Amino acid sequence: MHVHVVDPSAFAPPYDHELCAALARAGASVELVTSDFAYGPVPVPDGYVRRRAFYRRTARRGPPALRRALKLGQHVPDMLRYRAAARAADVVHFQWLPLEAADQALLPAGPPLVLTAHEVLPRVARPGQQWGRRRLYDRVDAVVAHTERGIERLVGELRLDPAKVALIRHGVFDYLARQPGERPLPPELAGVDGKVVLCLGVWRPYHGIDVLLEAWRGIEDAELWVAGLPQMPTGDLMRDPPPGVRFVPRFVTDPELPAFFRRADLVVMPYRAIEASGVLFTALAFGRPILATAVGGFLDAARLGAATLVPPEDSSALHAAIARLLRDDAEREALAAGARAAAAGPYSWDAIARETLGLYARLLQ
Repeated sequence: MHVHVVDPSAFAPPYDHELCAALARAGASVELVTSDFAYGPVPVPDGYVRRRAFYRRTARRGPPALRRALKLGQHVPDMLRYRAAARAADVVHFQWLPLEAADQALLPAGPPLVLTAHEVLPRVARPGQQWGRRRLYDRVDAVVAHTERGIERLVGELRLDPAKVALIRHGVFDYLARQPGERPLPPELAGVDGKVVLCLGVWRPYHGIDVLLEAWRGIEDAELWVAGLPQMPTGDLMRDPPPGVRFVPRFVTDPELPAFFRRADLVVMPYRAIEASGVLFTALAFGRPILATAVGGFLDAARLGAATLVPPEDSSALHAAIARLLRDDAEREALAAGARAAAAGPYSWDAIARETLGLYARLLQ
């Protein structure tokens, strides 16, 4: 079976890599059709072919507004060019489509089409985006959701045919723990004594960093590291933080991630809303104890014993949970054991590849 995994904007290279490598291990011939990733190195293909078919005239560096404009001008011609190339595939599996209102009319015809609903609906929709997303769901042959809540929304809120929707979980980012070129922590972090709580990921309003900073007030004998690429104004966040907070306001590359996660005594994700979080599947890969809010994919992780949950936007509950977990080594170790078991079981990529190939086979029938 020849499969195209298509991520035009290279929105999630770690996910693309793990899925393609797992499908290849399971016996499929896999081609990742994507573009350059602007923020750092990407994983080396393992058993699959990576082809740069989108935005080839866009510079790797430059002002974000200029990059977006260049990509926008190339998107429709590139999608039309890909329509012809898609005829070589038995199945085409789209991950993200950046121009949904137009993309629903640009999808290729011929092979079965699968779309992964990494987000069931956009959290902050641009004009026409929500309509375009719903039209995309109508145009494809199958929709993959990562969580039970995602299935409920697709079938209940959006009225998709249950036979068209498949629950296939997001896998853990195992490759991060096997990189030959891991980098150590920066010296200012490597010299920290005591316990460390890590909050890592792109900074956006729905990530709840403001709630976390309020919850941290009164926490002693530990440090909170807030690391990631800001995609929001940061002045209010960083102006007067509580004691014990360190900010690392930049993109943390793959070779740097292991040192951050191995140093963390607790990983906290205080999101207001989420479907699935790449940070969750990185923390699971390193077997770290996880504290998160009761939203999206965190609910599934908690049912597997891999996370403890608090209500979203509840700084008092978050404060109490952080303080308790920092005191209780046994509870943190139980969560770490749950994370390791989940990573080896329902979140393992070999299991996900078998389920995904089973979906493809049903479509081809």
